[in-house]
Amino acid sequence: MIILASVMALAAPQVDTVAAEKPTEITLEQALQIALSENIAVQVADKEIERAQYSKKGSYAALFPKIDASASIQRTIKKQVMYMGGSDDDDEGGGGMSGMMSGVLAPVMDYINQLATGTGVVLVPYVPPTTTPSSSNDGIEVGRLNSFSAGVSASMPIINFQLWESLKLSGNEVELAVEKARSSRLEMVTQVKQAYFQVLFAKEAAKVYKEVYENALANKEKIQMRYEAQKASELELARALTTLANAIPNMYDSENAVTLALWQLKAVMGVDLDLQIDTKGELHDYAEEMTILYGENELSLENNSSMRQLELQAAQLASAVKTSKYANLPSLSLGFAYQYSAMANDYNFSNYKWTPYSYVGLSLNIPIFAGGQRHNAIKAAQLQAEELDIQKLETERRLRIAIRQNLNTMETAMRSFDAADAALEASRKSYDITLASYEIGGATLTDLNDAQLALTQAQLTAGQSIFNYLTAKASLEGALGNDFLEENNE
Repeated sequence: MIILASVMALAAPQVDTVAAEKPTEITLEQALQIALSENIAVQVADKEIERAQYSKKGSYAALFPKIDASASIQRTIKKQVMYMGGSDDDDEGGGGMSGMMSGVLAPVMDYINQLATGTGVVLVPYVPPTTTPSSSNDGIEVGRLNSFSAGVSASMPIINFQLWESLKLSGNEVELAVEKARSSRLEMVTQVKQAYFQVLFAKEAAKVYKEVYENALANKEKIQMRYEAQKASELELARALTTLANAIPNMYDSENAVTLALWQLKAVMGVDLDLQIDTKGELHDYAEEMTILYGENELSLENNSSMRQLELQAAQLASAVKTSKYANLPSLSLGFAYQYSAMANDYNFSNYKWTPYSYVGLSLNIPIFAGGQRHNAIKAAQLQAEELDIQKLETERRLRIAIRQNLNTMETAMRSFDAADAALEASRKSYDITLASYEIGGATLTDLNDAQLALTQAQLTAGQSIFNYLTAKASLEGALGNDFLEENNE
């Protein structure tokens, strides 16, 4: 009786309780729709597309004129000094700037005086300026204390092959971001499918173990009644209680597995873990899908996201090689500037005389020698392209292996399900016959437990086969990339 009380105490928490809030059942399609809008990885991928688009627009801005406004103010601490003439010895000997000016102007003034003779005009004779030995050494300070300037400048490329080719890199970057977003969606879809099927399998296992518990409980009650009527031995009762006690942990573990699988599904979908949702349907509802409908043409890697990304990266490297080569070509640009400037020794702006200055012109840049920098850049880009080709071959090889593994798993699961389905029907019939025979004394409790074990194994094997097939199919569809083919990811 002590054993009976212990078993009933363990079984007591299994009584169903009505939940305060009934979970909302969702289909696989609904789970995918929710994940597409709530999944964090998908949201980040969409932001990356938007960032790449802004980067592309920014790169195209290099084709338009660049206009800048500038203003400056300077305060001269020490003015520049300008010196005129030669050395001190030249000044003392009548040389230098003053001597030169005297030598030039004296004949001119004498000629003018001769022409003016007899006209009554009195001319002042030309007197050369006197110089001191130190006049040329002192120098003349140039400029004013304050200098102000303000204006606008503009520049625009006219011919620039390197710039034009670099714009293709920005376009490829946007395409690569879009493809990475598609890859995130493909990966998310695969994860949601597998998590959804994991919940269905966990619920199937929980259903099986609960049935085992209920059968063990029913058998225990029958044996208990027979024992009290002195028609069953204490050994049979002890075996029945042991079978019931062994069924309880499996039932609890399977129920906990359902809860964990639901949490995993919610996490992959990107929703709150406390949200009351549940899967709709049963695992055996997908048994009709257990067929391989893929031909050789349908196993192409054309839509595989990894291969697409490698192809886009190859296009980027090809543009990078051209960009490096175009760095050796001349470039032509147009420039324009308009500026006002003023200089003064005070801060009376109203009296300043502002002087305009402007220009427009063409600038031709012809690369000649850069120490081998451009040549080495071309070689580096070419080597990187060769590395990418090797990576493409290795990636394709691994994908081919993964596809074959998934196909083999699907085929094995189909065969296992066919065998398990036949075994399930036979084991269920065997259990019913053994139970009826046990009730009339034609079979022992051991025979009944063996029939129950065979039935349980057949049920779990059938469920495991369906789950293996569905998860392998989800992985195969993700590798083929057939879920999202358009850029808008509809």
